[in-house]
Amino acid sequence: MLDLSGFDYAVVALCAVMVGITKTGLPGLLILVVPLMASVLPARISVGVLLGILILADLFAASYYRHQALWRHVFRLLPLTLAGIIVGYFGLRAVNDEQLKPIIGIIVLVLLGLNYWRTAVGGEERPVPSQWWFAAGAGFMVGVMTMLANAAGPIIVIYLLSMRLPKLQFVGTTAWYFFIINWLKVPFSANLGLMTIESVKLDLMMLPLVVVGAIVGIFILKRIPLKIFNLVVQILAALAAIKLLF
Repeated sequence: MLDLSGFDYAVVALCAVMVGITKTGLPGLLILVVPLMASVLPARISVGVLLGILILADLFAASYYRHQALWRHVFRLLPLTLAGIIVGYFGLRAVNDEQLKPIIGIIVLVLLGLNYWRTAVGGEERPVPSQWWFAAGAGFMVGVMTMLANAAGPIIVIYLLSMRLPKLQFVGTTAWYFFIINWLKVPFSANLGLMTIESVKLDLMMLPLVVVGAIVGIFILKRIPLKIFNLVVQILAALAAIKLLF
């Protein structure tokens, strides 16, 4: 088993609950999980452990929204996403833990900035490109970001918003898309030593907390002021990401 303190286990447990919540109800929460995990685990191991927890949560999200996915959008993104995963794989081969921590921090800050641009400059309905090259670029960047740090959520949000999907189809398409690409990442992560027997054991220990988070996410989605929640999450994520830089 990984050599973790009680505090480290508590943070990983909190992250497992938040992953469950983000998969079924509040997608903005994941941007905080990424830097939190990297703050208590070696950066490379944190990527593998988080991937395992995401896969467990994906099982619930994909099942709950099993009739809502629009597969044409999933298949449109997948080829370039796989190319991005391969690029991210070679990127991870070239860096160590000390180099990866600030990279994760920078990725989170860039994605937060991208999300701010989407929501603050022109509002939630700001038009974005919907041509084929936009889908290709979005798919590729999702692949790179998700392989490097499991932090591609804001990119897919921007892309799917441009497709003007209804709410349930938006969530269902996202759930199934990440269900597929997270499994595609497993052999690459195992080859890099990011996912090990020890990391999988830790993931399975967190399964009950993922279930709790998934149930909580379903019930609180309509009961919380979403704009205030997203603002708090983004501020906390920015602070956690800045911590990784120093």
